[in-house]
Order: sequence, then structure tokens, then C-alpha cells
Amino acid sequence: MSSVLRPPSAGQDPLFAAHYRPISSHLAITPPVSVVIPAMNEAENLPYVFKTLPDWIHEVVLVDGNSTDDTVDVARSLRPDVKVVGQQGKGKGDALTTGFEACTGDIIVMVDADGSADGGEIVSYVSALVSGADFAKGSRFANGGGTDDMTFIRKLGNWALCTIVNRKFGARYTDLCYGYNAFWRHCLDKIELDCTGFEVETLMNIRVVKAGLKVQEIPSHEYLRIHGTSNLRAVRDGFRVLKVILGERSNRRELRRQEHHSPLLDTVGGEVS
Repeated sequence: MSSVLRPPSAGQDPLFAAHYRPISSHLAITPPVSVVIPAMNEAENLPYVFKTLPDWIHEVVLVDGNSTDDTVDVARSLRPDVKVVGQQGKGKGDALTTGFEACTGDIIVMVDADGSADGGEIVSYVSALVSGADFAKGSRFANGGGTDDMTFIRKLGNWALCTIVNRKFGARYTDLCYGYNAFWRHCLDKIELDCTGFEVETLMNIRVVKAGLKVQEIPSHEYLRIHGTSNLRAVRDGFRVLKVILGERSNRRELRRQEHHSPLLDTVGGEVS
């Protein structure tokens, strides 16, 4: 598995050096990183989103959900090499699936287009992956995380749904309904994404556990949407998430066997027995 390495020194073979993407003067990575951004009418927010993205990422894949504003033109003006993919279906789940298929990187990062995510955190996600995790899951409630954009009712609902998932599937999540995640491409071969709405993040979180993949939570801070109104509807989408949870068959016995040989990772990178 690729890892974080020291960048090649001056004088080395340029073809050898081209394989590395410098993060700082002391660190570099070998795997190419793709960032998927589903967007619909987010032209005003994209300048803030793109500004925070690290310059060492391999590509940005913007999935346009039939925007009626200048979302696509703004994206191309900000980053001429952006890969724009038109969404044929509807919903965030469908948009993410479309974006994943268009990615060419070994690592895929999911970032919302509303300005609530700090692209500067991507290095923490990538570091977790190259250090041994299969799936790096953002958490607003892990130590060091936070949120400016959740009402008490939404926090309570998220806690309740997270508790159900932990008990039913043997997970140890501190957050459930959060869309800032990253993973190795091979994870897509082991989980099926067959939902179209906001519940897609919950489905991914459940199925990576059921597949026995190594998960590490990454403390993340969620900021307020900068412009516009979210399409999220707490009650409606909460029930959709609950339906997904109840519809997934628990395999805790198999999970325990897998954990014995391949344990989950905690938020600081240690193994959870």
C-alpha cells in the first residue's frame, strides 16, 4: 500500500520524482487523490470550496445536478482542469455514484459544495488512508471536531441513528450522517451503493463495517453553508436514513470474526479490539 514519504531530493531522476506529489517540504504522497464534489446551483459557493482544496490533489470531479445557474462555468474558471460530469439521475447518492465512476485516482475524497467543509482537512484523511485505513470517516463529534450547522433536534436525531447503527452492526462511530469522507478506490468493489438520496453516507458507513474494512474516524469541523439553502430536510431524510438502517441485515457474528483478524481503527489511529 502507498504511504507518505519524503519527497525526492534535487538531482534525482525526474521520471522518478514525477511519481510523488509534495504536500510540504518534508512530506510527499504517491497515490493520486480525486476529489468528488456534487453540486446543484452552487456557483456562489464554489470559489470558497475550491480555494481550500490542496494544490497537490490529482483531480477535481464536479458532478453537476442540472444546475440553472453558472455552477459549471464558475468551476471551469476557477480550475480549468476540472472534470465536469453531468448527472443523469437525481439525488446526492446518485451524484456521488456518478462522480466515483469518473474518478481516476487511487484515493477518493467526498466534499460538499456548500462551503461547509474545509479542504485543508483532506491531508488528515489521506494520512489515515496511507497509514493503513481503508475508509477515513469524518466526524463532527470526535475529539477535535465540531459543527456550526446543526440544531439540537438534528444532533439528537444523528445521535439516535448513530446509536442504532453501532448496536446493530457492531460499529463504534461517533457521527453518522456526515458527508466528508475519503477511501481507497478498492472499497467500491466491496460495497454496493444502491440508494439515491442523502442517506447514501449512512449506507456507506454501514456497508464498510459489514465488509470488514478498516475504518478510522477523522475529527472534522462543519461550517455553515455560505450561500443558498440546503436541500436537506431533517425529518424526511431522517426517516429515509432510518429505513436504510432497518433494511440492512446485521452480520455481527461475521464482523466479530473479521475484527479478530483485522480490527477497526480508532480516531487517533490505534487499533480497537
